[in-house]
Amino acid sequence: MITSFIIAGTIYLSILIYLARRSRLKEKTTSNYLLAGGNLGMLLGLFTTAATIFSAFTVIGMPDFFRTHGIGAWIFLGVADAMMVYVLIRVGVIIRQKARSGNYEGMAGLLTRAYGFKFAGFVAFTGVVIFLVPYISVQIRGVSIFLNAAFPNALPVWGWGTIIVAIMIIYSEIGGLRAIMYNDTLQGIILFIVIWIIGWNCLSEFGSVAAMFEKVESTKAALLSVPGPNGLFTTQFFIISAISIVLLPFTQPQISTRVIIMKSTSALRRMAIGLGIFATLVILPTMFMGMYGAVLYPDSSVQDFIGHVLLYDQAPAVAALGLIGLIAAAISTSDSQIFALGTELRSLLTVDDKRALAITRVFILVFGVIALVFSILSSEQLVLLARTSFAGTAMLGPLILVGILSRKRPGLLIPICTLVALLVFVLSSAGVIPDRIGPLEIEMLLFSFLLMVTGIELLRLKLQKEIT
Repeated sequence: MITSFIIAGTIYLSILIYLARRSRLKEKTTSNYLLAGGNLGMLLGLFTTAATIFSAFTVIGMPDFFRTHGIGAWIFLGVADAMMVYVLIRVGVIIRQKARSGNYEGMAGLLTRAYGFKFAGFVAFTGVVIFLVPYISVQIRGVSIFLNAAFPNALPVWGWGTIIVAIMIIYSEIGGLRAIMYNDTLQGIILFIVIWIIGWNCLSEFGSVAAMFEKVESTKAALLSVPGPNGLFTTQFFIISAISIVLLPFTQPQISTRVIIMKSTSALRRMAIGLGIFATLVILPTMFMGMYGAVLYPDSSVQDFIGHVLLYDQAPAVAALGLIGLIAAAISTSDSQIFALGTELRSLLTVDDKRALAITRVFILVFGVIALVFSILSSEQLVLLARTSFAGTAMLGPLILVGILSRKRPGLLIPICTLVALLVFVLSSAGVIPDRIGPLEIEMLLFSFLLMVTGIELLRLKLQKEIT
C-alpha cells in the first residue's frame, strides 16, 4: 500500500500544482483573487460546491454515523437535501441578483449595506468564525490521525496536519478562489469515485441490498428504525438538522459566495439540481459502509472501524486511493472555509483595494494557523461537530435573509438577538448552560426565538411602510 500511496500521492500533488499554476492570476484584484472574476459555470459550480459540503465527515463520519445510529440518517438527509435544492433555486436566484446589483465582496459586507450599520456585518462574521474554525480543525485532525495510524513511523499527528494546511495555504495564495475551485472539482471527483468503490466492495460482502438489511436486522434490528439504538433521531433532531441543511447555501460563506458568482440564473438552477443528485449519490455508499461495520465491527472504535473499511479490508491500490480521497475530502472543504473567512474579513474593510487584498492574504494564513492549532486539540466526532457547525451558522439565517430580501432597511433587533442566540448556543455547546429546557433542545428554543423576532421585525417594517 505504501508504494501505491506514494504513486497516487505524487500524481495528486502534481495535478494540484498544475491547476494552481494554470489558475495563477496576472492581476490580483479583489474580484479576481477572492471571487474568481464572478463568472462561475454550471459544471465547475456543481463540483466546487459539492466538494465544499461533502468533506472528511462524509468519508469518516457518515459510515460510523450509520453504524452507530442506523439508517434514520439516510431518511433525514434525503428529505433535507431535497428541501435545500428547492430553497436554493427559489431564494438563491433572488439573493444572487441582489448581491450582484452592487459591489459584492462578501456576505458580511453585503449585510452591512443592507442594514446600514457595520454591527450586522460583524455579527455575521463572528458567527462564521466561531462555527467554521472548529469544523475546519476537526477535519484536519481526523485525516492527520488516520494518516498517522496508516504510517505510524512517518510523522506525528501535528506533522501531517502541518503538511495539509501548508498545501491549502500555498495554492490558495498562488491562485486565489479560482485555484481552489479547480482543485475542488478534482477533489470532488476523487471523493465520488473512491467512496463508491469502497461502498460497492462493502455491499458485495453481503451480495445484495436485501441481504445486507437482513444481516443487519439479525445483528441489531434497532439500526433499521427510528429513533435508532441510541434514540438520536427524534422529531426535534430532524427539524433542527433540516433547518441547518436548508440554510447552508446562505449561511456558510464558502457556499453563498459560489451561489452569488454563478454566471447566470439558469446555471445556478442547473447547479442546484445537480447538487441534489450528487448529495444523494455520495451519501448512499456511506450507508453500505456503515451497515458493513454494524455487522462486522459493531463494538470497534471509530478509528479501528474506519481503518478496516478504508484500508485493511481493501486491496492495496484501493486503500491507497482511499487515503488520497480522504485527504482530498478534508482539503476541499477546509481550504474553501479558510478562504471564505478571509473573504468575509475583506468585505468589512474600508481601505483601498490593494491594501485590503494584502491584509486579506495575511489573515488567510492566520486563519490557517489557527485551524492547525485547534486541530491538535479538537474532538474526533466529525458528524455531530459538523451538525453543530451547520446549526450554529443556520442561526444567521434570519439575519441574512431579512437583510437581503427586505425592501426596507431593517433595524437593530435581529442583529442583537442573533448575537444573543449565538452566545447562548456556544455556552450550551461548551456545557456551561443546559443543552435543553424541559422537553425542548436548546437549538429548537433558539430557532423559535429567532423566528419570533423575525416576525416582529417584519411586522414593524410593514407598519412603517403603511405609515410612510
